Order: sequence, then C-alpha cells, then structure tokens
Amino acid sequence: MSADAEKPIPRATYRVQLRAEFGFDRTAEIADYMARLGVSHLYASPYMKARPGSTHGYDIVDHNALNPELGDANAFHGMVEALRRNGLGQVLDFVPNHMGVGGSDNGWWLHVLEWGPDSPYAGYFDIEWEPDRRYLQGKVLVPLLGDQYGAVLESGALELRFDNDTGGFAVWAYGTHKLPVRPVDYGTVLGTDHPDLERIGDGFLHLDYVRPHQIRRAESLKAELAALVTEKPDVAEAVRRRLKRFQGEPGELDSWSRLNELIAQQNWRAAYFKVAADDINYRRFFNINELAGLRMEEPELFDVSHRFVLSLVDNGTLDGIRIDHIDGLFDPKGYCARLTRSASRPFYLVVEKILARHERLREDWPIDGTTGYEFANLLGGLYVDPNTEEAFTRLYGDFTGRRESFEEVVRMSKIRIMESEMSSELHVLARQASRIARCNPRTADFTANILHQALKETIARFPVYRTYVDWNGLTDLDRRDIDWAISQARRSEQGPDASVYDFLHRLLTGDLVAEPHSGYSRQQVLRFAMKLQQYSGPVMAKGLEDTAFYRYNRLAALNEVGGHPEHFGVSVSAFHRANQDRAARWPHAMLGTTTHDTKRGEDTRARLYALSEMPEEWERQIQTWSRLLRARRGDVEGTAPPDRNDEYLFYQLILGAWPAELTGVEPSNLDPQALADFAERIAGAMTKSMREAKVHTTWAAPNETYESAMTGFVHDALDAARSTAFFDAFLPFQARVAKLGMLNGLSQALLKLTSPGVPDIYQGCELWNFSLVDPDNRRPVDYAERRRLLDEVEGADIAGLLGRWQDGAVKLALTRRILALRADKAALFRDGAYEPLDAAGTRAEHVVAFARTLDDDAVVVAAPRLVGALGEAPDWGDTSVPLPRGQRWRNVLTGEELEAEGAITAAALFQGFPVALLVREG
Repeated sequence: MSADAEKPIPRATYRVQLRAEFGFDRTAEIADYMARLGVSHLYASPYMKARPGSTHGYDIVDHNALNPELGDANAFHGMVEALRRNGLGQVLDFVPNHMGVGGSDNGWWLHVLEWGPDSPYAGYFDIEWEPDRRYLQGKVLVPLLGDQYGAVLESGALELRFDNDTGGFAVWAYGTHKLPVRPVDYGTVLGTDHPDLERIGDGFLHLDYVRPHQIRRAESLKAELAALVTEKPDVAEAVRRRLKRFQGEPGELDSWSRLNELIAQQNWRAAYFKVAADDINYRRFFNINELAGLRMEEPELFDVSHRFVLSLVDNGTLDGIRIDHIDGLFDPKGYCARLTRSASRPFYLVVEKILARHERLREDWPIDGTTGYEFANLLGGLYVDPNTEEAFTRLYGDFTGRRESFEEVVRMSKIRIMESEMSSELHVLARQASRIARCNPRTADFTANILHQALKETIARFPVYRTYVDWNGLTDLDRRDIDWAISQARRSEQGPDASVYDFLHRLLTGDLVAEPHSGYSRQQVLRFAMKLQQYSGPVMAKGLEDTAFYRYNRLAALNEVGGHPEHFGVSVSAFHRANQDRAARWPHAMLGTTTHDTKRGEDTRARLYALSEMPEEWERQIQTWSRLLRARRGDVEGTAPPDRNDEYLFYQLILGAWPAELTGVEPSNLDPQALADFAERIAGAMTKSMREAKVHTTWAAPNETYESAMTGFVHDALDAARSTAFFDAFLPFQARVAKLGMLNGLSQALLKLTSPGVPDIYQGCELWNFSLVDPDNRRPVDYAERRRLLDEVEGADIAGLLGRWQDGAVKLALTRRILALRADKAALFRDGAYEPLDAAGTRAEHVVAFARTLDDDAVVVAAPRLVGALGEAPDWGDTSVPLPRGQRWRNVLTGEELEAEGAITAAALFQGFPVALLVREG
C-alpha cells in the first residue's frame, strides 16, 4: 500500500474560527451539521493556549496546553467525540513560527526577560543579544509603551510589584505587561531594614557564587521569601514599605529615580512602541511587536513545542495539520521533514505558502500541498474579462489620477516597509553582511551602510516571497530568482556602486564559499543567506499584501492574498493547465476560496469580477455617484477628502458587500438599521484599508481628520434619510451586478468542489459570503438558519431556489449535492484523472468544462463564465461540450436524465440550472 493510500486524506474540510464565544462545546454542537453538509473533516483554527482575549488564536503562549477560553479538557474531548460520532476527522491549524509575547502569560518569554541570555529559553527566541546599540547589549527591547519612556515613567504607569504567591518582583506596565526584575537585584529592592529581608536579599545579591545553579537557587530563595511574607505580618509590611520607596509622584520625574535606576539594570528595556522600527532586536511575525519569532530549527525547541500536537496525531485525534506561515521558518523543508518523521503515523500536511506567478511549490518538500491561495486566484481569474484591461486601466487612472504601474507600487511599498516598520531588521542584516565582508581584503571596504543600500534595493525587487537556500546550498530555482533581483537592483539610480552587488550575489547564493581558502566562514555565509530569506518574506507580505493591495485599486477583486492584480484574467486553457499540473504533482492540495485571511469573501469578489465585463457602464456609474455624493457634501470641485483612490475603493466595497436582503429593494423601503449596520462595516473596512495603504494615515499615527472625512463620506452615502438620489442611481446597477455575481458564485463553488484537491469551506460560506477584510470575515455564523435551510433544500427543486437566491439556499443546495457526490465517488475525486473538455461553437469562450475519470467511472463538470455578455436568457447557439465515453447521463444537481454521446449542447447542459454536474449512468 502506498504512503498516500495509508494517509488520511480529507474528502472536504470545513474551517471553523474558534473563539471564546464559539469554543469546543459550540463546535461539538455543529458536528452533525457539518456531517450532513457532506464534509469529512473539521478544519480548526489554532486552539493551543493563546494570549487572553485572542480573537484568532495565532498569538500562542503555550503550544502544549489548550486555550482555556475555548473550554477545558473535558470540553475538548467532548468535541473530539462528537466529531467521531458523526464520522468526521480533524485538521488543525498549527503555528510554529512565533509566539505571543507581552502581557503576563508566556512563561518562556518572561523567563528570558528575567534571566536574559542565561535563561534556558533564550535560544528559543530569535534575539540578537549583541546589537550595535550599546545600551541594548545583553538586553531585549520591549516596545510596549504607548508614549515615550520618560513620559510613561513620570505618569506612574510603571509600577514595581511583589507576587505573594511566587515571591517574585516585577515591573508592571499599565497593570497589564509583566517585566520581571533580575533576581540579582532583589537585594537592592529588599534592602536592610528587616533582618529577614537583609538575609534573603544577600542571598540574591550573590547568586553568581552558585553558577551554574543560580536559577534553581533563586527559585528557592523566592519560595522562602513568599513563605515569610505569608507567615510573618512584619515581613509583609517591610516588603510593602520597600515597594513604596520605588514609587514617585505623578508629574514629578525626579521622584521616580529609584525605579528608573532599577529598570536600567534589567535584561529588558521598556520603550515606546514606535522605537521598534529602529531598535528592536528580536525577530517578529512581520512587524507585530507582540509576536516574537521562534528558532524552530533548534531540535530541542521543536521537540518541546510539538509534543502536544504530535500526540494528537499519534492518538488519532488529528488526521492533518496546516502549517501557518511556513516561509517564516529558517528551514521550511527541514521543518516539514522533521515533522513528518516525528509522527508515529502518516498524516495530511499542507502549508500556508504564497506562490509567485512563475513559482512552483518545491516538490522535494514532504507535504501534500498548499492551503490554496493560488487556486482562489486562478479560479477567480476565469470570471475576469482580459479584453477590457486597457479600458479598466484608463478609467481607473482617469478617476483617481493614479498612473503608476503595479510593479512600481509594489517596489515603493516594499521600500516604505524597509525604511519604517521593518528597518531595524535590515540594519541587523547589513551589519552581519559587513562582518562577513571584512573576512577578505577584496570585500573589506563594503561597509554596513553600503550593504544596507544594496540589500534594500535587492529585496525591493525580489520576484518571490523568499528563496530556499539551506545548508546544502541552493537550487537552480533559487539562483534564478536571486539573479533576477540582483540584476534589477543594479539598475537602480539610488543604489551603491555596482561592485557591491557582485559580493551580495555571491553571498546570497553561497558562492562566496564555493572555493577553499576564501577566508569566509561557510556557517556565517549560509546562515546569513537563510536569515535574509526570513526577512524578504515579511517584507513582501507587508509591502505587497498589506500596502500595495490597498494602494492599487484598479479591480479590488484581484487584490487578494496570493493574487496578482497586474494580471487581468485567466483563460480557460490556463485554468486547465493549472488543474492538470495540480492533479499530477499535488493532487491533495487544499482548495480555498475564502479564508480568515482573504481580504474579501468569495461572493463579494464574484460580484466585482462582473465589473470587468462592463468598464464603460462602471465608469458612468462611479462618475454619477461621485457627483451626487460630493455635491451633497458641498464639494462641487471634487477636491475635498477622501481622495479619489479611496473613494473608488469605497464604491467597489459597497457594490461587492451589499447585503443580499437589501438587493432589489426600493430606496424608500430600505431598512434604516440594516443600512446603519452596513455602514459601520464599510467604515471599518475603509479605515483599515486607508491605514494599510499608509498614504494619508497609518496604524502608528492615525490621521483623525482624514479618517473622519472618509467615515463621514461613508455614512452620508448610506443614509437614506438624507436623500434617495444616490440610491436611485446605485440600486438598479447593484441589483444587476448582484445577479451576475450570484451566477459567478455558483460557478465558482462548483469548480472548487470538483477540481483536483481537497476543497475547504470557510465557516458559513455554504451560504453567500459578502464579507470584507478581517475582522469582518470573522463575524458570527448563524447555524440555526443554516440547519433550517439544509432541511428545506434536501430533495428540493434546485432550479426553483433561483427565484429566491438572496437567502443563499441555492448555494447551500449546490454545495450539499456536490459533497454528497464526492462522498459517493471518493476514489474518483481523490485519485481520478483530470481531462479538459474544450467547448466548441460561438459561445465556447463562455464555458469551462472538464471531466474527472477513474477506470470506467466519469463525472462531467460544466459552468459558464463571463456571464454578463450572455444576457438574462442566454442563447448558446451551436455551443457544445465534448463528453467522455457514455451515452446516458444524469445531472446530479437537477436530477435530469440526459442522453448524449460524444458531445452535448450547452443549451441542454444549462437548460434547467446555470451550472451542470453529470454522472455517467451508462
């Protein structure tokens, strides 16, 4: 039996975002619903212990404990049993790259702050203990203050406290963030006022005498101190008096001198959060100070942090693992190999990986594929008309005044990130590179500053998130991408002398140590190349996804995670080639259309795709809407904020996310509360978009004036009580686009659920999902409504549900029937071949069709695309789709029996329902 045959490959997954309001118990309650829907596995968001109040679970503080906010061990086991009773397995989203820090919950991090480099956990985190900043030698920068350090100290927001239970001292920031005091400083805190405190304090002062056992000795002394405070009121009072000596008067900085002097001695430096960009000396998840990177390449850390998750694999609780942010790891391939070796049985393994258009997933990784970002964008491209790209580019430029190419927007966005939020990490890399350069006289004059410039220009032009140089060197694919980045950087007018790029090229490829006696250290060179890879990925992510995607708004549906907004549309043949390639190389990769990370839900995008078919009409509409709304605000010239680019995005968001229940409603009948709720969602999404774009406002320095202008614009536009003129113009167009979006949405769902791979349904997306960027896409899901509709659509005439498409029942019925077929023909969908079926005839370009075949079994899938050109009652003319061998077919969606051999007309295929799924009956 092959390894894949033994491996529990999911048939289809259902993603659930666990949170305090929807934990293990609530997930157990929907196990029967998921089973009835037809999936085989729950796909759970991270449920290891996270920071209190976490809404997503990615800020883990203990990999070996359950998150208590989701329920206790009994609740967890109850969920597992409920899944098993309903025949469901489980895939877990696991986070190996980073941990949540700050607060008072991460024991490893607190120990590092307490003991510095002496902590046994110091090597778990990616900390530079000897930075060039002298004041950070042996310290960790902790950028958690909301103002300058002196201002926070003077305000009294930093307070020295004693823990009666542990006997430990810590400085608390804002009463939330715990910063442990070095035990060697306890003597200073305890003083000599009380004989017991003097004696114990002396023990703390001389901990160096008991090295290497100082940590164990300190814990004994703390326990003794805690016992004395508990047992002796006079000792407790003496400790309280000593703490008061470290208090001052708010507003009088000099009165806080004792506390300031104590803080200066610690293994940490508390700082204003904005200092992080320049001085931070630990690797973060992107630029998030509260998420500290882990050195998962260290075997001891790997073993410790994977103990619990591997036990769940070994005992059968988990059939699969999804690895979050694989590109953040030092050695992704090595990590995946170690993970698969460490389990006692085969398991399904997918990785969160974003691929460039020219990039292939590395076939030597022991995984089953990616989580499906590339599929979502491949599929969505089918509904974008490539013939209108020029018109769309022109109208976007005319409306907004923005003429830059997307490539230039990305380059400038990446440079912005490297010069602001992630500048400290680049300085560290430049210093490391200069140290390597000094090892050989030929390169000794390449200073940190020169290398900083060259690195910045090179990383800004990297065509992929990262390369995968490892201890064995690099592949031809890596060399190709490094060659490209270096060659493009050489052309920069702002860059350094070209000779530095020769050195940098040899450094990044490892060629520096290809010859013996070079003077360079192989360890240093390859480690540098691998560390740079950990930096280039976050720079691409922050520059592309979290900046450029919010600046370049030509067609927002294309600005999706893993997407390529400069690429306008995907041909049917390209779709087939990608599916054939996946069937051959990664047949069990995950297929997603909405995730917790997508910037717009699948059906929001499905509507916006339709705009590509009507550029002239779209341009007329936005010009009309703009005139109406700006005139209402007294801005006849159209020059007041928001700027035209933000305004242009706003129109796309309201068109894509407009509630289905408000579609087709007359302006006078719009529900004011529903409109107000929608306006709040749009205002939230626009605020996030503007801050991510970093043009008029940012997260670090919000421009309240500009943001207020934008949110005021949103609320004015969506206030039917003021005037219905805007709605009179907007609603008819919205209804038309919504209908096209509905057809795109059904087509999209069919193709995802039948293409090679493991389809995932993001929570609630069995009905329409018109969500916006998070946290909007994590809104609660109404499972009572879904249960009711599932009962209703069982056995219902699916075509009859089209007349009430707004409630989503038609999408639910489609999903249910396809998943039932996947269950009935599990082997065919898991292992079957993929055969493109090229339509012929006058409307051939509007059809995408393929067959899934295994031995004598066959399933035919057919769906329309670019439906705007087809009209309300499509005339398919002579368009036909070839069929595999067979004469009698049944449409699984409608129950219709068809007789056709060799080919079937599109008119017959789509006569009863907009999409078709045929099974061979004979």
